[in-house]
This record gives sequence, structure tokens and C-alpha cells, in this order.
Amino acid sequence: MRRNKMTTWFQPETRFEVVPVPAVPFRGTQETELDQLKGRLLRQWLEQTSDRRLYAPLRRAANEAAGLAWFTPFPLLFFPALLEEKARAARRQGAWQRCVRHRSETLLEEAAEDMEVVA
Repeated sequence: MRRNKMTTWFQPETRFEVVPVPAVPFRGTQETELDQLKGRLLRQWLEQTSDRRLYAPLRRAANEAAGLAWFTPFPLLFFPALLEEKARAARRQGAWQRCVRHRSETLLEEAAEDMEVVA
């Protein structure tokens, strides 16, 4: 094996200061404003909803939207759109669950009738 000698040279030492940057900037007043906005918009969604079974999913949607908005540069700007997207998804999921429940109940009723006829 051949070994080549390499000469090394170093530039003059360079110093720089590292300042840690938080992942999310401190936004004390925005946190309160975001909570107030969340409460106002959630109340509107709840008032538009006649099915009380959707209240918990809508509350979860608002919390998820607030959490996502908080990690954006402008949480108060992004929150309404995120809430609308999540709330609509919660409503679609609720409608799908009602549909599945209704079909299941119908199938169970038919099966029970079939069992009565056989017996």
C-alpha cells in the first residue's frame, strides 16, 4: 500500500456566534387571540349543527386546527381555513357513520325477521 504525504494548511480561525432560534416564536398575546378566535368560530359551527353527536368531533376539529395554525407564521390568518376544512371533514365523517349505522340496523332487522320465519 502506498502512502502519500499530504501537507495541510489551515485558514485563520474564524469565529462566529450561534444564537438558537426557537421552533415557534413567542407569541403571548396571539395565543389569547387564537383562543378567542377559536371559541368564536367553534360556537358558530356548533350553532349551525343540529346533531348534538357532532359537538365532540367539531371541538376536536377546532383543537386540531388551532394546533396546526400555531405552527404557521400567521396562526390567526390560517386558523379559519384550517377549522373549516377540519369541521367539514368531521361533518362528512358523521354523515358516513349515520349512513353505516342505518344500513347496519336495517340488515339486523332483516336478519331478525328471517330468523323468526325460519323458527
